[in-house]
Amino acid sequence: MPLHDDRQLFEFLILEGAQAGLSWETILKKRENYRRAFDSFDPGRIAGYDQRRVRELMADAGIVRNRLKIAATISNAQAYLAVVNEFGTFDRYIWQFAPKQPATGSLKRPVKLLTRTAESDAMSKDLKRRGFRFVGTTICYAFMQAVGMVNDHAPDCFRRKRIGRG
Repeated sequence: MPLHDDRQLFEFLILEGAQAGLSWETILKKRENYRRAFDSFDPGRIAGYDQRRVRELMADAGIVRNRLKIAATISNAQAYLAVVNEFGTFDRYIWQFAPKQPATGSLKRPVKLLTRTAESDAMSKDLKRRGFRFVGTTICYAFMQAVGMVNDHAPDCFRRKRIGRG
């Protein structure tokens, strides 16, 4: 479903990056632990995490204890704050990458699943330019799916019609 809440958009972006190389089930099972560990995904608080806090997070068995992903969450919070300062909201910034014509089509099964688009390529490139990490094009496309920027639900999925973007 289309999502426009800044904090939730930030949460989804962080969780998509945390999922890289892992199953979604792993991250979904740890989602509440991530919310606890990362102060309910408050970018202002996360941006100020120091090395002591990183050590605490590395010891937290409730999250994926990957030093690079933890460091990326902190730098992403800092980059997020800069984007909000420039655009007023993260929502205004990130939704500029939504496809003008959502690729929904009338595909029959089996559906060839997309993992990237020109829009996810552009989003990834711009996020990286702004200092975000763990935001490759595949992660960006998964993010676009999760926040309703694209509607590539299967033709027989009940969500396809409810989303309204196709």
